[in-house]
Amino acid sequence: MFKALRIIFLLFILVNVALATLLTKWRTTDWKQPLRVVVYPINADGSEASRRYMADLSDDTFAPIGVFMQLEADRHQLQQAEPIRIRLGPPVADLPPSQPTTPSMLANMAWSLKMRWWAWRHDKVNGGKPDIRLFVLYHDPEQHATLPHSAGLEKGLIGVVNVFADRSMAGSNNMVIAHEMLHTVGATDKYGADGLPSYPDGYAESDRTPRFPQQHAEIMAGRIPLSEQRATIPESLAEVEIGPATAREIRWRE
Repeated sequence: MFKALRIIFLLFILVNVALATLLTKWRTTDWKQPLRVVVYPINADGSEASRRYMADLSDDTFAPIGVFMQLEADRHQLQQAEPIRIRLGPPVADLPPSQPTTPSMLANMAWSLKMRWWAWRHDKVNGGKPDIRLFVLYHDPEQHATLPHSAGLEKGLIGVVNVFADRSMAGSNNMVIAHEMLHTVGATDKYGADGLPSYPDGYAESDRTPRFPQQHAEIMAGRIPLSEQRATIPESLAEVEIGPATAREIRWRE
């Protein structure tokens, strides 16, 4: 009897969690109100360069992401002219849980649960509760030639974003932040194992003639295709678009 009650109780919890997740997804992608997005900066390597860079951050640092979303919403004829309101939150001293080194379904699920618990514990911001929380980890480019993989979690609406503490890379940093933010509302990656944009969904202008070189990057592909074997990283969101496939995933289009 006790075992049956325990199973019923666990099923009840799982059903409620599933329903809450579904309702959250529908609420955050009906685009009837601007989504509240907060960026929490983290000094990922403890460097002085990252500390100085973070000291100069402000709401204006991330304003281009809001402008990009507004312009793309207009281009896709979304009724909500202001899809997001993005602002800077307080710095976070602790590092988030490390992503699994050998990804698997169970490992990813365990990390997702840890990440959601960690984010809840570090979600200390004045004003209204954010819809999307982006934990942005800054790294000194003099110490790091490459960065760990970033991630955006649809369950929990959380992003873990690795970027460089370098003024010259502020534009490309914002592109990475926007990319992971869109993951949280249902957008999927549109590049292959080689990192090159996948045709046609990973091309901002898939019907362009001639096809190469493309002029813009699709946000979820992250690179501007120059040929079938070459692509370059955009310098800013001015060189990026939300393509039709991504627009459908985030419910901007039917």
